[in-house]
Formats: sequence, C-alpha cells, structure tokens
Amino acid sequence: MLPTKAFLEKTYKAMNRPEYIHPDPLEFVWRYKSAADREVVGLIAACLAYGNVNQILKSVEKVLAPMGKSPAAWLRQTSPADIKKPLARFKHRFTTGAEMAVFLLNIKRALAEHGSLEKLFLKGCRGSEPTIEAALYRFIDAFNSQACAPTLTPCTALKSSFKRVNLFLRWMVRKDAVDPGVWTGVSPSKLIIPLDTHMRQVSMGMGITKRKDTSMKTAVEITAYFSGIAPKDPVKYDFALTRAGIRGNNT
Repeated sequence: MLPTKAFLEKTYKAMNRPEYIHPDPLEFVWRYKSAADREVVGLIAACLAYGNVNQILKSVEKVLAPMGKSPAAWLRQTSPADIKKPLARFKHRFTTGAEMAVFLLNIKRALAEHGSLEKLFLKGCRGSEPTIEAALYRFIDAFNSQACAPTLTPCTALKSSFKRVNLFLRWMVRKDAVDPGVWTGVSPSKLIIPLDTHMRQVSMGMGITKRKDTSMKTAVEITAYFSGIAPKDPVKYDFALTRAGIRGNNT
C-alpha cells in the first residue's frame, strides 16, 4: 500500500530528530558554525558516505583532523603540497589518499574561483528546470574540470543516482531539526531523493517504485511520488524513512 501523508508525517515527527543523527556523516556538519565550513565539511562527509557507516565516520575524521577549527579557511590558505601530506596513508575503501587530495584541491579551486560551493552550484541552475538534476551535472562537471576523483564525484556521463551529491544537497538546502540548511539560493522543491539501497528497499516495500536499480531515473521516479505529497519539500521524509537502515550500520 502506498504511504499516506498522515503516515509520512507521523514517521517524520517520530524520527526526524537530532538525537537520531548519529551514526551519520551529517553529524560532522553540525560541528561547525559558519556556512563556509558547513558546506566544505558537508561535501567531504557526503562524498565519503559509502560503505560501513562506522568506517565512514573514521575516514571523515581523518580528513578533517589537519584542518583545525575552519576547514574552509585551511583549504584556502594551505598549499597543494601541504594539503597532500596528511593524506599520504589515507584509504577509504576504493578512495586513495591521492584521490582524496585531488578532491580537496577541487574544493580549494572552487572556493578561490567562485567564493563558495553554493555560488558554483548556482551558476549551473536554471529557473525553468523542474529539478536540480541538470544543475547537479553541471556542478560536478565544473567541479571536476581540472581533475576528477571518480570514487568521490563520478563522471556525469554515467548518469548514476549521484546519491552522495544529492545527500549533500539535502543537507545544504533543507532546514529543520536535522538538515542545517546552509544554502539560500536553491529551492527545496527541486531536490532529488538521495537514492541508496535503503531508500530503494523502503520505496519498493511501500509500492512507490518497482525499479530495482539505483539509477537517477529511479531516484527521480521516487521523488515524483513524494512531490505529490509535499511539493515544496519532496525529500522531507528521506532521513526519517532511512533511519533503520543507517542505524543498522551500513549505507
């Protein structure tokens, strides 16, 4: 049976609470106060969010450790060579220290050239587009324009669900007890569900989709259902519906 708005609202009220964030890489974003640090930390944490959740938290901690109180300032002020040094022995599943360095240097360049990750994203936004799908592709293409870290920001030609980038966008755009809502220039109504195996299983179980893949097409289909219930905020229920899976230890 398809979930009703009453059921979804009840689940949201019960589960969309700060005390349920841990274990989730989102908790790193809440450590920082400034929008500049939150967006930088958010992109790092979201793009490392694959594999065992406990290992994800350890890996994010390792990347952030040298950056001190302001990761954004550290990236702006630190030379490429000194950004690479702490990552010499870094490894997170398929992501090597060398690849992580490429990713951090891409953030450094984005900050230097555009001022913030939000401003880079907004350059690819078009008001006429119903979702952020095309803007997301433009953002990744621009972000990877000098070099690509494929396990962190995959090639857009693959048309994957870009679960981790959509997760980052949820954190940045939505604002409630769980999502910090750092950005102001993107409408929550255009967000796409961050489609991982948990959300796919939940959506199949509730009859929202019959698709068994985690492609962008499936993510858009699931999002369209939630748009019918909450058109201004279609990913509102994402955190609450996936808590059981995340807290079960894998993401």
